[in-house]
Amino acid sequence: MSSAPAVSRSLFDQPDARLDEHPDKRLDERDNDRPADQALDYYRPPESEALGLIRLRSSDAGLTEIVFVSEAEANETPRPNALTDRARAQLEEYFDGLRQTFDLPLAPKGTDFQQRVWQALATIPFGETRCYAEIAEQLNRRGGQRAVGRANGQNPLAIVVPCHRVIGSDGRLTGYAGGIGRKQWLLAHEAGEIPFDLG
Repeated sequence: MSSAPAVSRSLFDQPDARLDEHPDKRLDERDNDRPADQALDYYRPPESEALGLIRLRSSDAGLTEIVFVSEAEANETPRPNALTDRARAQLEEYFDGLRQTFDLPLAPKGTDFQQRVWQALATIPFGETRCYAEIAEQLNRRGGQRAVGRANGQNPLAIVVPCHRVIGSDGRLTGYAGGIGRKQWLLAHEAGEIPFDLG
């Protein structure tokens, strides 16, 4: 297994003030906020029939987006750089069962609270899960699980910031921006179970 260090907390210390003014904007509504010169590439996991494509974006500061997209949404010409190439390589290792943590510079845009939640998500170990209430308590926001859930759903860095590892307090899988089927697949993959077809 890879011995790469876990995501550094310092990578989440610079919230985007402009997005603080619109914390409830959906990620797909923020596309117009992105600079046209951001690097862009796509990664197709080995189980692409089950998972679909993954879109990667990066700025000079770090990765700004890792999201699942449909073939129809993959309509931009790739503009890869060294960072998106590095992310593709580490994602390939993850899906091949050779990597459990990621060593990538990250630059997600979000409010201060969203950044804190995403930072907390990055501490959930591979193969483990946490409930929303546990994340809220970790942030000293007891009773704030709904706010945590909203921030979790706005995470723009799927897999690398593992929002799929957050489940309901009763153990049930709850909402996931990439779809519940993908969440099930990722958790099964990390548990060492035979991947299944999402149908």
